[in-house]
Amino acid sequence: MPTRSQAGISDQAVEKATGRNWSQWLALLDKSGARGKTHREVAEGLSRRHPGVSGWWRQMITVAWEQARGLRKKHQSEGGYKISAGKTLPISLASLYGAWANDRARANWLDERGLEVRKATANKSMRITWSDGATCIEVNFYAKGGVKSQVTVQHSKLKREADVPQSKRYWAAALDRLKGILADYTR
Repeated sequence: MPTRSQAGISDQAVEKATGRNWSQWLALLDKSGARGKTHREVAEGLSRRHPGVSGWWRQMITVAWEQARGLRKKHQSEGGYKISAGKTLPISLASLYGAWANDRARANWLDERGLEVRKATANKSMRITWSDGATCIEVNFYAKGGVKSQVTVQHSKLKREADVPQSKRYWAAALDRLKGILADYTR
């Protein structure tokens, strides 16, 4: 039997985490009167009726239901569209964070200028307003054991669905440049 997937998550994964598969969750939300409610209202309803399901899973179930019912496109959120990218690198967390936090270091691998770092927590996260003044970047940093660390980037508030592939390509290339520069740095 083929594996069913919703919002990029397999039937087996959702059932293991929540006790229900995608068909069961979609039917449950249909019967609960979710149509006509906002994303927040649907997720809050899940919270009240299924408190054993974590907040992250309630969000994913809501997104999957919205996509399955044609109420949301892939990468779409209430504020526009968003993409995510990430890379695990053979470098310390502090060095990875420094490549983002230091303007001169960041200019070596990120082509964009005029960014506004709104909030930064050393070795943990950054919140950045993109040079267009409208879209936002959320960057998170994770230690991966030994001398390895991971960076994840979420670029949100993209205005058009057509901006998604371009943004995904941009961030894949930028993180590859970062990996190359940091690899040279560690040699």
